[in-house]
Amino acid sequence: MPLAHSPLVERIARVLAGLALSKNANGDDASAGGDVDMCWPNYREEALAVLRELREPDPSMAQAGDAATWQKMVHAALDQK
Repeated sequence: MPLAHSPLVERIARVLAGLALSKNANGDDASAGGDVDMCWPNYREEALAVLRELREPDPSMAQAGDAATWQKMVHAALDQK
């Protein structure tokens, strides 16, 4: 299984920044990569809020795998400060 090399909070914050900045989403920037690199920390609190909401798996997620492991993984991501 491939593993990401950056913390989950950063990856979520980058997605949120990209949504706000990129012309491909809600923004105006046709090439937002550099701006996302600079401003993703501004989206960290929103990313943490998303991650906190994901602490508890929904029923289909719990059926697909181990809910306790999911919760431990999300808590580990939240603890990476």
